[in-house]
Amino acid sequence: MAIEVRPATVFDDVACIIGPKNPDSSVCFCLSYRIPSKEATALRGPARAERVRRLMDEEGPIGVLAYDGDAVVGWAAVAPRARTHFATFRKIPHVDDLDVWSLWCFRVRPGHRKKGIMHALIDGAVQFARDQGAPAIEGYPVDNGDARVDLTMAYVGTRRLFEQAGFDKAADTTSVLAGFPRVLMRRNL
Repeated sequence: MAIEVRPATVFDDVACIIGPKNPDSSVCFCLSYRIPSKEATALRGPARAERVRRLMDEEGPIGVLAYDGDAVVGWAAVAPRARTHFATFRKIPHVDDLDVWSLWCFRVRPGHRKKGIMHALIDGAVQFARDQGAPAIEGYPVDNGDARVDLTMAYVGTRRLFEQAGFDKAADTTSVLAGFPRVLMRRNL
């Protein structure tokens, strides 16, 4: 399997990996950390998809996608921290004043898991941030040690995954997800 990771420029490709199967459903659509909480909560059904489309029109790629041939098999949200809730999220500290990028959400399509796609997504997100001039990139994964992380909460990644991609722990956080502490991992570019 040859996985290619590219900036998320095609709305239909983004929608097929992070959008709901039922267009009237009000699933995350990876907006939680991108737009104000009140707006995210108020958006329902197709309005969520339209907000993602508008965000892509305003900012360009809002993440990276993994492709196996023509099939979209993975997603990673990556953007300048200043354009996310992490800019003001008190539970995850700022290490310094660098204009860092954040990498915070992953999705791998069922049937393609445990095939290295998460590693490819991190590498692709790092390359995308580097190409955009980012001085560093951060992730906020769970520090789960050897414990299993529930699949629904694995979207932030694990400390081990980030370490394998060349990130170092830069700070502890007060954020907890699925009972595990989250840590701030950083990779200088």
